[in-house]
Amino acid sequence: MGRNGGAMDDMGVDAEYRGVRRTPRARRVLVATALVCAAVAAVPQAAWADPAPPQRSLEDVRKEVESLYRKAEAATDEYNAADEQAKLQEKNVSGLARKVADAEKRRQEIEDRIGELARSQYRSGGLAPSARLFLAPSPDDFLAALDSTRRGQDATRRLLAETESVKEELGRYAKAADERWKRLKEERKKKEAAKKEIESRLDAAKKLESRLEDKERERLRKLEEEKARQAQQQWLASDAVKGLSLKNSTGSATDIGRRAVEFATAQMGKDYVWGAVGPDTYDCSGLTSRAWATAGHPIPRTSQEQWRQLPKVEVKDMRPGDLIIYFSDASHVAMYIGDGTMVHAPRPGRQVTLAGAGSMPILGVVRPG
Repeated sequence: MGRNGGAMDDMGVDAEYRGVRRTPRARRVLVATALVCAAVAAVPQAAWADPAPPQRSLEDVRKEVESLYRKAEAATDEYNAADEQAKLQEKNVSGLARKVADAEKRRQEIEDRIGELARSQYRSGGLAPSARLFLAPSPDDFLAALDSTRRGQDATRRLLAETESVKEELGRYAKAADERWKRLKEERKKKEAAKKEIESRLDAAKKLESRLEDKERERLRKLEEEKARQAQQQWLASDAVKGLSLKNSTGSATDIGRRAVEFATAQMGKDYVWGAVGPDTYDCSGLTSRAWATAGHPIPRTSQEQWRQLPKVEVKDMRPGDLIIYFSDASHVAMYIGDGTMVHAPRPGRQVTLAGAGSMPILGVVRPG
């Protein structure tokens, strides 16, 4: 009932309270309108599509590609180091195997000689040397037998001592060989892990570059070149190069340094391949180590070992043939050729080329010889 005792209308609203007396037709219109509104409210609203992700700038792509290749190059250095150690351990194991074989051969020879002594004693009737000595028919025979007995005893002692020595030697070799095999397995595991890391990073970089159109790839290359040019200009204007002659300085190189430079520059145009040391493809340290080895002065294989083992010189004192080590982890290396320029194997997808010596962050400079 309504406030004044009137009946509620069809919509549950007291018409008298509203101050409006509705006709039956008006009430039907109201009901129909309410049903339509309810039906519209029951229909789910169309879902709004998520906004498209923002377009990545070519500079962002360049930075990510560079980061991926840098990580791949660091893993390449780890692979090269593990490969060098594996080769060393294989050589050690092979050398130990030869020593074991030689010692085993000596042991067999000693056993044969001991067997011969035993057979000789058997042929003499099985008498001990001392017994035969006292049965000598004459003093001369006695003295001869005495000398022979002493020589036999000395020979026997030497054979026994040699037998023990060979047994100890075999034991040492066996232990050393076991250790070498363990190290070899560890280095092979390191190589495999580094290989997976390299391939993973390279695949990611290639996929990223493959999404670019041909024009964008060309723009990306030019952007890389521009960044390198800017870095070179900043380096040339820095205090680090004060005192460095930027004129033709090949005359300051040693003979062996010039030979190394000549070899490295002769490789220009050859593809970068990780783990390669020539003659048709190179990675960065493969190029520098091969150049110096060809010049007659072998150096460590990896850029990190080149940085760790070779004598360091100041940037301002660089001369052609010196090696420039880049990045804080010493993961890249190039050869200085004079005039503020270096030759290097940059990264996968690139070839051995010339570039500004300051186009990347320099960790330091080393001099092979």
